[in-house]
Amino acid sequence: MLMPLTAAITRSVRAALAPFRRLRAVEGAPMERPYPWEKSYPAGIEWPAAFEARPLTRLLDDAVAAYPDNFCLSFRGRRTRYRDVARMVDRAAKGFQALGVGKGIKVGLMLPNTPYAVICFYAVLKAGGTVVNINPLYAEREIERQIADSGLCILVTLNMKRLYRKVAPRVQGDERLERIVVCSMSDVLRFPEKVLFDLLKRREVAAIPKDDRHLPFDKLIDNDGELDAAAIDHETDVAVLQYTGGTTGFPKAVRLTHANLYANAKQLEMWAPNIRPGEEKILGVLPLFHAFGMTAVMNLGLGIGAELILLPHFKSTEVLATIDQEKPTIFIGVPTMFSALNAARDIADYDLSSLGFCISGGAPLAIDIHRRFEERTGCILVEGYGLSETGPVCTVNPIDVGRRPGSAGLPLPATVIEITALDNPECVLGLGDRGEVCVSGPQVMAGYANRAKENIDVFRGGRLHTGDIGYLDDDGYLYVVDRIKDLILSGGFNVYPRMVEEVIHLHPAVEEVAVCGVPDRHRGEIVKAFVKLGDGEELTAGDLRVFLKDKLAPFQMPRKIEFRDSLPKTLIGKISKKDLIAEDAAGQLHPEPEPASTAGT
Repeated sequence: MLMPLTAAITRSVRAALAPFRRLRAVEGAPMERPYPWEKSYPAGIEWPAAFEARPLTRLLDDAVAAYPDNFCLSFRGRRTRYRDVARMVDRAAKGFQALGVGKGIKVGLMLPNTPYAVICFYAVLKAGGTVVNINPLYAEREIERQIADSGLCILVTLNMKRLYRKVAPRVQGDERLERIVVCSMSDVLRFPEKVLFDLLKRREVAAIPKDDRHLPFDKLIDNDGELDAAAIDHETDVAVLQYTGGTTGFPKAVRLTHANLYANAKQLEMWAPNIRPGEEKILGVLPLFHAFGMTAVMNLGLGIGAELILLPHFKSTEVLATIDQEKPTIFIGVPTMFSALNAARDIADYDLSSLGFCISGGAPLAIDIHRRFEERTGCILVEGYGLSETGPVCTVNPIDVGRRPGSAGLPLPATVIEITALDNPECVLGLGDRGEVCVSGPQVMAGYANRAKENIDVFRGGRLHTGDIGYLDDDGYLYVVDRIKDLILSGGFNVYPRMVEEVIHLHPAVEEVAVCGVPDRHRGEIVKAFVKLGDGEELTAGDLRVFLKDKLAPFQMPRKIEFRDSLPKTLIGKISKKDLIAEDAAGQLHPEPEPASTAGT
């Protein structure tokens, strides 16, 4: 009974002191310089930074001017130099202009990580249009809704059945979709692979109608590349409509301007002063159609003249082999990727020494995953934080000195992080107080498309309200505790899923875990843990609870534990709690098996 009593007393004391703590902040008043994180900034990096508004395409143009003969793209062993990528971009841009692409015209890109994704992205922007990133893994109904919501009239995709069949009905029955540009998969492969692909994969290739609504990519670029320069207002013209993950409903279209995305790429470049322009190689397995991959892999990579090593899918063995053979120096990923690499039993057989540093984002990085990755690989891993609405990166841990595992790091140059009270969004809290994380900076979006009410709510007080719970410590490091909507209210207690997940991750048999709140008549919600064990590991729910007993308060202890062979993932590899909760609500999950084991799998 001691633990619940202690917790209850603590909650009462905190509630009593809350009004006095908040006297440190004037309601609605922004933080003032010097900001607490400025004293923690790495040597050689200054927080004040003015980012000149430029078209995002300048990143590629400047790299081509500086490094024309350097390799820009590597895809399945086929490497393409910057000057050749630039020619294809210009020719594709002229082709898009011939289709009517210009200011305000939206072009959907439904492409996996291939050279087409980079070329068409920058070609649409050079033509003056707006890119609409579409996840090729989406179901047909989701793609249909995004086509309608975005107002796009041209779509670019591959000639593979698994992709084309999702959009073919739109060509026949939707007058809004005027054209589909179809890219040939075999055309971006090396000759030996092209021969094998045409021989062995021909059944996976779609039969594309030969009509005026379908345009092969090779016809799109059949021109001299002398395009009419588009007049771009860097501050106001939307470069990308980036759809959110849709964790709380239908995804919203984030309006990211040229200035937003150019600034975020430059902020990341400034954060790594030891980067060697023209010499780096970035492993690009994060989807480029996702905000994190778009900025931290593609835009940053091109901005520093790096070679982008593109992989369409994450497979541990393929990633390890690629690092061993192609020697990337930078790897950007999400926590589940680093967890999967930790679980690779033969990781010691691969040479990973080329990696200078890795950045994890997209979801909280468990301290144990962080520690094990650095121990097993000898590579620096730092955690960052962001969201689609901020281009997406807001904070990153220092890459050299000053890294703090468990923290999301320090605000990037020219970025301000403030914490506001959950019960009063206008009240800025002091250091150490938990509330909603708010962001201001040059990378913050221009707003949601077609969502006037949501725009008012998300920009309350002139700050972007993220929907995340967190706090700043005395040195200005951000700690993200959880999503506001993920907070579990169980029997009057607040349970933060991330804290429970961190503790469960300490058990050596656990590879992945997700903690969610599920409905309960008595307590409102109870804590449920979904656990995936490592290969060959054995663990029962009872054994896990014994392990957790001295590490969690009783109200934090999972009432239900579900062992699963795998956990559902989002498009970039984040564990999808939305899917787990939906399955649980539908009664699709089985009671926890006893005992659990992955032995022999």
